[in-house]
Amino acid sequence: MRKIIEIARREYIDTVKTRTFLLSLLFTPVLTVGIIYFTSRISSVEGGRPPVKVVVTDLSTQLAGEIEAALSKHNKSNPKRQIIFESLPANDDANAIEEQGKAQLRSGRTEAYIVIDQNIIDGAGRAHVYTYKSKPTTMDATWAVEEFIRNAVVAQRCKVRNVSQKLLDEIRNVPIERVEIGETANEQHVQSQGQTTVKMMVPFFFMFMIYMGIMGIGQQMLSSVIEEKNSRIIEMLLSAVSPFELMAGKIFGLGAIGLTIVGLWTTVSYGSIVSQGISVDISDKLLFCFVVYYILGFLFFSALLAAIGSVCNTLKETQELMMPIILIMVLPMVAWFKLVQSPDGIFARVLSLVPPVSPLVMPLRISAGSNVSNIEILASVGLLAASVLLMMWLAGKIFRTGILMYGKRPSLREISRWLRAT
Repeated sequence: MRKIIEIARREYIDTVKTRTFLLSLLFTPVLTVGIIYFTSRISSVEGGRPPVKVVVTDLSTQLAGEIEAALSKHNKSNPKRQIIFESLPANDDANAIEEQGKAQLRSGRTEAYIVIDQNIIDGAGRAHVYTYKSKPTTMDATWAVEEFIRNAVVAQRCKVRNVSQKLLDEIRNVPIERVEIGETANEQHVQSQGQTTVKMMVPFFFMFMIYMGIMGIGQQMLSSVIEEKNSRIIEMLLSAVSPFELMAGKIFGLGAIGLTIVGLWTTVSYGSIVSQGISVDISDKLLFCFVVYYILGFLFFSALLAAIGSVCNTLKETQELMMPIILIMVLPMVAWFKLVQSPDGIFARVLSLVPPVSPLVMPLRISAGSNVSNIEILASVGLLAASVLLMMWLAGKIFRTGILMYGKRPSLREISRWLRAT
């Protein structure tokens, strides 16, 4: 055990004292703070874009004036996001006028061409929005015009049916206040839209931190093993320690590095969010499970990666073997929103018990507010711990033989023979 601790200490110190590690350690917190600051600043600064020209053919002959007035008001409020309105009246031949508008669209003289049906106010007519090779920068203008058309149609329908527009606006105006109450009667606070968004993203954040900690530091395990193997340093190390002690020491050392990085990133992210006046409720149970699942998940995958590194000679050779592992880890990341919506569903419960993905899914369920019982957590941790022991044992047998082999990468049949050997 003393040799394992010494190797872990060496791996930790040799890694943290490098400039690359220090830069990567500080880069993510600085980037997180920068993104939050930039987002808060950009929301208060009005962006600009070139003026967008919109041509409208109003077959109803009742809406063009209101749409033009609404756009004029919009342009006064948004001087850097102008929308130029042009009316293309329909004479006797509506089809010819429509083709003329489409020709302007294809020639690039306008960004959108809109045809409003004659019976849109008192019938089943529609507003047809034509675009040609539309650009993302002009989408907001098209959406704004669509909203103005909708409002103009509603206003005309109110006049036709003798309905007060003011009364309709009052009926449609329903203010909503989100209030989070506490355990005591007087403990409550109003939640903003940002608060609600952050609460929605907390489960994904914990899943992402575990994913980054396991896969990011796991890549260092591969690099460390392959580098020492190719430089023959591994032979010198094995003259003093056993292969299992070397592998275990590397795993524990890199695991401590992962805890350092993830702990710093989480602290900085939490502090940045709180500094914006947004409170985040993180329970002690969630933090405890986060640490436990991270450690066990890291031990599981790092043992597997150590075995892969021992049978490969270059990082390029590891890509084929790494692909199934990456796919396993990405599965919960892809399905995280569905898991958050139904954290007590069968799919979420099953994944939280399956060892390869349980380190990602169980913290997600807990942070999503799921009523996960302690028995279910203990069962999940027990299965994961047993899988870690099994993986360490299997990886140790592969590492013992593969670390001293050079040249051609062994086949699966050879690796299975190593596992059967005593």
